[in-house]
Amino acid sequence: MNDVKIGKDEMKILFLCTGNTCRSPMAEAIMKNECERRGLPFEVSSCGIAAFSGDSASENAVAAMAEKGIDISCHRSRAFNLYMAEEYDLYAVMTRSHKAAISQAVPEDKIYILGGGISDPYGGDLNAYKNCRDEIEKAVAELLEIKICPLSKKDVAAVAQIEKECFSEPWSEEGIKSELKNEGARFFTAKIAGVTVGYMGMHIVLDECYIANVAVKNSFRQKGVADALLSFAEARAAEEGCAFISLEVRVSNTPAIKLYEKHGYISQGERKNFYRAPVENALIMTKTFNEE
Repeated sequence: MNDVKIGKDEMKILFLCTGNTCRSPMAEAIMKNECERRGLPFEVSSCGIAAFSGDSASENAVAAMAEKGIDISCHRSRAFNLYMAEEYDLYAVMTRSHKAAISQAVPEDKIYILGGGISDPYGGDLNAYKNCRDEIEKAVAELLEIKICPLSKKDVAAVAQIEKECFSEPWSEEGIKSELKNEGARFFTAKIAGVTVGYMGMHIVLDECYIANVAVKNSFRQKGVADALLSFAEARAAEEGCAFISLEVRVSNTPAIKLYEKHGYISQGERKNFYRAPVENALIMTKTFNEE
């Protein structure tokens, strides 16, 4: 029962360093700028584990960011507190010590060490801050890449929520979890900034592959998520020796149909009244591999 669908939700990211006057305010500003440029709906903030609330960003941090056309002169530091421990979807820290400092309050799977670790420019000259800024820019670009990962137990709740947002007859958590034990099932999630923004599932029987669902959060549509999931599914199916990959889609779902056509899928007919709530025909679309 395939249909590219879209749900809704805004993701919140918190950048943390020590004093919230150098690295984390630069990271916050760079992330906000990138999200605006790419049209990504992340709500971005920053704080410091040992910050004195109300401090300005350091002079060199302001100068380094100004060189990129980004103004952080109005930034004021704030201190991390336990009320923030459940407020965000992702906590992007600068070092392992920052991770350790919040790990008892924040679930480990929500903590991300930016760039594997960002050097501290504190006490350095302007060049040190520029180098730090450049490290952060590279790390933020990496963080915003669409990453396709195999479905795991920890992803089940997020996928079930996407199902509820996207479909009138959603799969339950138990139904999704059961696919982890299904030898013919291949389920994957799409993540941006560590947050699950979409998923897809397919089933392989002998040399045949059938896509079950592709679902993407509403605020992440037209960001390449469904495209990335579909490309990954096709590569995986071909790698496993499948002769073709097939799916059903609502006849009224023009954006999804156009996406499939872009990937080389061809209409093979319709299934009458295949969908419910509302009742609608399904278009059968198939892509054949290695056709001579």
